[in-house]
Amino acid sequence: MRLGVYADLVYRRDGQQLSADRAFVNFVAALSSRVDELVLFGRLDPIPGTYPYTLPAGVRFVALPHYPNVRALPAVARAARASVATFAREAAELDGVWLFGPHPLALAFARAARRRGIPVALGVRQDFPAYIASRARWAVPGAHVLERAWVRLAQRAPAVVVGDALAERYGHGAPVLSTGFSLIRDDEIAPLDAALARSWDGELRLLSVGRLSPEKNPLLLPEVLALLDDRWRLEVVGEGPLRDAVAQRAAELGVAERFELAGYVPNGAALWERYRTAHAFLHVSFTEGIPQVLFEAQAAGLPTIATDVGGVRAAVGESADLVPPDDARAAAAAVERLRTDVEHREQLVRVGRANARRETLDAQLDRVASFLAQQLG
Repeated sequence: MRLGVYADLVYRRDGQQLSADRAFVNFVAALSSRVDELVLFGRLDPIPGTYPYTLPAGVRFVALPHYPNVRALPAVARAARASVATFAREAAELDGVWLFGPHPLALAFARAARRRGIPVALGVRQDFPAYIASRARWAVPGAHVLERAWVRLAQRAPAVVVGDALAERYGHGAPVLSTGFSLIRDDEIAPLDAALARSWDGELRLLSVGRLSPEKNPLLLPEVLALLDDRWRLEVVGEGPLRDAVAQRAAELGVAERFELAGYVPNGAALWERYRTAHAFLHVSFTEGIPQVLFEAQAAGLPTIATDVGGVRAAVGESADLVPPDDARAAAAAVERLRTDVEHREQLVRVGRANARRETLDAQLDRVASFLAQQLG
């Protein structure tokens, strides 16, 4: 199968090397081992340089006009005509396309493909209106319009969605596959003996990984740390518009010396080192599909606590402790239980590793490739 994939990612070129701004591209690019040809469509930043995630050899890239983000509607509109023309020309040589949305260009691409008889599959990674609400409330009505159009399209086009909540929303027509997009390989799962051998005496390190933006609720993290005793430190990996506000809140609560904002760490060896040197993992998002970071934490053998939102419960089941969103006391109590209840802590390590092993990159790629082959072939 010759497969084209569009997601609203930004790419940069440095000589012959292409790279993208989001780790999700690594999952998509890995599909190249399961199809005859993989073609990625994406907006190309006119400024030469590199992003953290390099496209591997054997993946063909088709550049689309650049715009800053989907909220810059005039720029998106200006880019649309040339984008659709480029997409239609290239897609005519493909056996099918996998389009991630809701997004204005994804809708336009789907219509262009269907007019030409090119099979279309949809992709949905998150609750789009909730995501937009956390970033630009003025754009929420438009987000709902886009999502309704994408849901209507899913009545006729198969979809791959992140988590059972989205599967329910989109599952009223064509077939739907509920999955995640893990980047963990089988050989990256920590040995059980090593995971259980972590010492819980002395200083304890709590880790959180995620963008510092409103939908991830990072302002709750200093609140949780302030409710824990002084043996706990909290490292937060990620960047975003709330970084200064989070640092200020940590200072106001008197926990700045135990609270570390590590900044952005690309997926890879440096990030894995953070996981492996931590004692526990905390995720406090307001809205999620299936957070990749939960699988990463479990693969590293970390007992994991997460807010019970979106597709989280379906993703982790009993393999993590789930707490209500925006409840610092509940999160802090769950963290403290990890320290005091050895049996519970070790059970979370065991079942978490097993859950991560079921959701490795290869396992998810097999499911996605099989589904796309059935639906587009």
